[in-house]
Amino acid sequence: MGAAGGGYADIFRAPHVVRLLVGTLVGRLPNGTAHIAIVLFTRAEGGSYTLAGALAAVYGLATAAGQPLLGRAVDVYGQPRVQLPAAVVSALGMAWLALAGTDPLPVAFAAVVVAGFFTPPLEGGLRALWPAVLGRGDRVHRAYALDAVAQEVMYTVGPLLVTLLVWLWSPAAALLVINVAGVAGALAVVSSEPSRAWRSEPREAHWLGALRSRGLLALLAAFFFIGLAMGSITVAALAYADGHGGDGVYGLLMAALGLGALAGGMVYGARPWAGAPEVRLRALVGLLALGYLPLVLVPDVAVMAVLAAVAGVFLAPAIACAFLVVDRHALRGTVTEAFSWLVTTFGVGAAVGSAAAGPAVELAGVPYGFGVAGAGGAAALLVLLATRRVLAAAPRSGRPVVETPAHVSENDRNGTVEPGFSTGRQA
Repeated sequence: MGAAGGGYADIFRAPHVVRLLVGTLVGRLPNGTAHIAIVLFTRAEGGSYTLAGALAAVYGLATAAGQPLLGRAVDVYGQPRVQLPAAVVSALGMAWLALAGTDPLPVAFAAVVVAGFFTPPLEGGLRALWPAVLGRGDRVHRAYALDAVAQEVMYTVGPLLVTLLVWLWSPAAALLVINVAGVAGALAVVSSEPSRAWRSEPREAHWLGALRSRGLLALLAAFFFIGLAMGSITVAALAYADGHGGDGVYGLLMAALGLGALAGGMVYGARPWAGAPEVRLRALVGLLALGYLPLVLVPDVAVMAVLAAVAGVFLAPAIACAFLVVDRHALRGTVTEAFSWLVTTFGVGAAVGSAAAGPAVELAGVPYGFGVAGAGGAAALLVLLATRRVLAAAPRSGRPVVETPAHVSENDRNGTVEPGFSTGRQA
């Protein structure tokens, strides 16, 4: 950790880091908890599970459609002019649902479409800021790992917070409070000096935007299958829990997955890594795929919890490494959009995985549900192997090159920036 410049303490001591990280996590609470809050609200309104699932699915699809478009707008117009207005409109959509209820149905669906589509791309925006805020490539690397760990915390704490708000007040109140918090988080980010001063590099006008990068397309294809694996595990774990003790066992397995990811991310980010991140990503995804395979054995609960924790260990490191690869392959002026595409692709993959695991469990049994996860991990690795030449090619972003400090390796050259906040990525 000392070789890495002080580990995570070095990151937290840097100006603006705590504000940006906490603000982004709070700002993303509505998106991270929306599926649970919508389901609880719909059921409280007397709606069926089918309606609750449909509203949650429409919200997810709307979010997937909006993220890359809003990310492109951030690259063009800057963060404050896009992030905060989007957060306000998204919160108004959820408030519309909370106050109007689920009848009439077209109004309810319109509300979740607005709320989902205008979810601000805070995730991509934060990752675009890290190089300017932290400067050195090794510090940016650790920040990406910390970001991946923070995601696991948010996805663990967020549902508990929604449940607490429902218990204290009501599902409608939970919707309102979470979204007010989301606007406050977005405001904290966009009013900071780095966010206000950040400017994307000039970009070539093209309707494909970030998707013109072949390296980014290869990465998105791989992370679709990683998302598929994660989505299938949530369904397969629920089916396993139904036969081994119910909701408590399901919570245990999900907590074990999250704990494994937390541990893996903390260890991965605490040390420097040599070599190209594209090569390291293939190794991490291969280990991730291997971690999923023992789940098909469906042993007793204690052993299954251990296997779930092991399966989660390489997720956060793989995500953190993917952030580096995105930054290296995103074309000039498209960094926020590129990160937003990664979020979208992962989310769509998770939705497909959830849909695929259900029939697999019902038709063939619980092991086959976990088998979908293993197949997803293997497919992700095959994509990375098949596209290794594309990912190994020098990024064609047209970025100006600056002198690399002696303490940064040649492979980290793309993550190195000059001091200041004048651009999204200057190396």
